[in-house]
Amino acid sequence: MTVTLADVAARARVSPATVSRVLNGNYPVAASTRDRVLRAVDDLDYVLNGPASSLAAATSDLIGILVNDIADPFFGIMAGAAQTEIGGPGDGSGRAGGEKLAVVCNTGGSPARELTYLTLLQRQRAAAVVLTGGAVEDPAHRAAMSAKLAKLADAGTRVVLCGRPPLPDSESVLAALAFDNRGGGRRLTEHLISLGHRRIGYAAGPLERTTTRHRLEGHRDAMRAAGLYGNGDGSPAGSAAGSAGGSAAGDEERLTVHGSYDRSSGYDATVELLRREPGITAVVAANDTVALGAAAAIRDRGLRIPEDISVAGFDDLPFSVDVVPALTTVRLPLFEAGARAGRLAMGKETPPPGGIATIPAELMVRGSTAVPRVE
Repeated sequence: MTVTLADVAARARVSPATVSRVLNGNYPVAASTRDRVLRAVDDLDYVLNGPASSLAAATSDLIGILVNDIADPFFGIMAGAAQTEIGGPGDGSGRAGGEKLAVVCNTGGSPARELTYLTLLQRQRAAAVVLTGGAVEDPAHRAAMSAKLAKLADAGTRVVLCGRPPLPDSESVLAALAFDNRGGGRRLTEHLISLGHRRIGYAAGPLERTTTRHRLEGHRDAMRAAGLYGNGDGSPAGSAAGSAGGSAAGDEERLTVHGSYDRSSGYDATVELLRREPGITAVVAANDTVALGAAAAIRDRGLRIPEDISVAGFDDLPFSVDVVPALTTVRLPLFEAGARAGRLAMGKETPPPGGIATIPAELMVRGSTAVPRVE
């Protein structure tokens, strides 16, 4: 049943004219009244009519691109590529043709803000929504996201996930383009093990993110396969420490420090890893930005990269090849994935079979990793 403006007015105990004034923002309204109206809008999930040009159509010319942090190159590259496909080349006349208006919504990593932007895009009858980056692994948020995306899809909005796994039991998503974070994490650690590293620390991302979990799972899979956890005293197998009393699970946690996906977090995590295990010969970082912080912490202790400690990142952001030494990392085709998401949002490309595509990750071996020094 369609919710009307009159329904919102009744719920908020105001006149329909007051609801209109609040939603249009063209007339001063008392703050308490405004809050009551907006709460009623949210409770009833009222969808505001868009501009007159869109009233005859199911959707408008608006496409929303949700990112955690537009200043982060990981998100900026994907959003820019998607926006290029959405905006179209144009004909130089200034006239709109088949293009759409792409609006980048910066959530700041807030799950609540993510839902708020989706609600706003629903009210504007967005033609499509592109959600980028890892998802939050909170059951309540996941359920709320599934419900919100279902309402968007029912209204004709195309929903595309870019760089995040598909939602379980969700038929509302047109396409999910998921990076092979687990496979990339495994191959990166296997590379370090093949060089001879046995004591490897991990500067991980936020605990609640799917990207963090998948990359860390790949790393730990490689460590377990090589028998590098569970020396018995909480130190990794192959170290000179004792041999009784610890567990593999304890080793995994001891050699992992979680933080944000930023440089300062990488610095702090590496300081902590070196405190816990001074003999580590390599640090794997959650992403390239975290790797920069890890490298700074290592240098501040008077150690050399890679002679004393190797450092590896993830994503292959543009600066990775220019740092000294150049960063060994895992390349994700961020631009290509973003462009594909934009085409899917525009209906220019056929969705992958089953609506899900796994995008491969490529190991990029550079100067920041080397054979560990023999004591």
